Amino acid sequence: MDLFDYMREQNSDKESPLASRLRPTCLEEVVGQQHIIGKDKLLYRAIKADKLGSLIFYGPPGTGKTTLAKVIANTTSAEFKQINATIAGKKDMEEVVQQAKNNMGMYGKKTILFVDEIHRFNKGQQDYLLPFVEDGTLILIGATTENPYFEVNGALISRSSVFELKPLDKEDIKTLLRRAVHDNEKGMGSYHADITDEALEFLADISGGDARNALNAIELGVLTTERSEDGKIHITIDVAQECIQKRVVRYDKTGDNHYDTISAFIKSMRGSDPDAAVYYLAKMLYAGEDIKFIARRMMICASEDVGNADPNALTVAVSASQAIERIGMPEAQIILAQAATYIASAPKSNASYLSIATAMDSVKSQKTTIPAHLQDAHYKGSAQLGHGIGYKYAHDYPEHYVKQQYLPDEIRDAKFYEPTEIGYEKGIKERLERLRNN
Repeated sequence: MDLFDYMREQNSDKESPLASRLRPTCLEEVVGQQHIIGKDKLLYRAIKADKLGSLIFYGPPGTGKTTLAKVIANTTSAEFKQINATIAGKKDMEEVVQQAKNNMGMYGKKTILFVDEIHRFNKGQQDYLLPFVEDGTLILIGATTENPYFEVNGALISRSSVFELKPLDKEDIKTLLRRAVHDNEKGMGSYHADITDEALEFLADISGGDARNALNAIELGVLTTERSEDGKIHITIDVAQECIQKRVVRYDKTGDNHYDTISAFIKSMRGSDPDAAVYYLAKMLYAGEDIKFIARRMMICASEDVGNADPNALTVAVSASQAIERIGMPEAQIILAQAATYIASAPKSNASYLSIATAMDSVKSQKTTIPAHLQDAHYKGSAQLGHGIGYKYAHDYPEHYVKQQYLPDEIRDAKFYEPTEIGYEKGIKERLERLRNN
């Protein structure tokens, strides 16, 4: 290390963000995540015993993935290397692998490689690590905000233990905020600040379980608030509200939160809960989701889950989709809310969905021939082939219905559409039964 490297390292410790300075150095200092690092839990025992296998830490931002990796770095006897997948290339990995081989060959020492944002590695980069993880050259610890079962190589997943980190609860956030304000060594205790219970409650609530978000807010508050006459910096509810102008919604339009939220939205409409449906709609709109995507999913739900129990649901959904393209945000949210609450409140039937699913299975599994009397007769010579002969024109009969065979001989008794007793579909069922019986 030259003089410049030394000075840069010394200054970075002083100037680094509060969230970074407050990172624990041992398990006892970690706040939250007791479901995986409680004293009776596997991960706690493995870290304490320094007997780690490869790990994947998965969870939202600010829940402690990097923190746990740093704790492991401070407690393990293995060589600890860290790279960030957003900037690291194959050359960086090759250097780590070579060092790991040297450590094992010359000193019998293991190497732990921590890859932050591991989901950013492409398939080729992940494949490169696989043989070295498999033969024990590297112990891999990956951290990701995305569902690893979607984003990480299946072979790496199968050789790793996946631990899901949860958003911190309010009491955990309060503990960290108090530590941040009063800790003289790592926190901002030297600023002689205090925080009211009301401000503490507000920041713990609005941070949404994201420790980094809460700590960034308290740091901003302490650094920008003037001292009172008593010489102290007072973090009040007004100061706290200024430090976080808008709640951070844990939502990534390209990540699994995107799919989880739209899934909850659809299931809420299907489950006839308009309150939940409009809440998840608001969450997507707040996070900037594409309104056309939301409208498309509502059209699908209106047909798949409401169907003929209320045919107007699809009409409302289609009208909403057309209207939002003409109007745009923010007024489009009103139209989307109207459509979502209508679909959620409508009677439900998946009979149409089941009918096409069953029919598709039948088409895939059985070869059939269209009955001759239904075949096209609008060309010269069709009669010689027997096409169209014997067909009965429905409009020539009472109620515009006549009983005749429409399905192929091979499946002539099959039933695909089975109307329910719900909503408008009840009338459809009664009419079909009456026509068929007469």
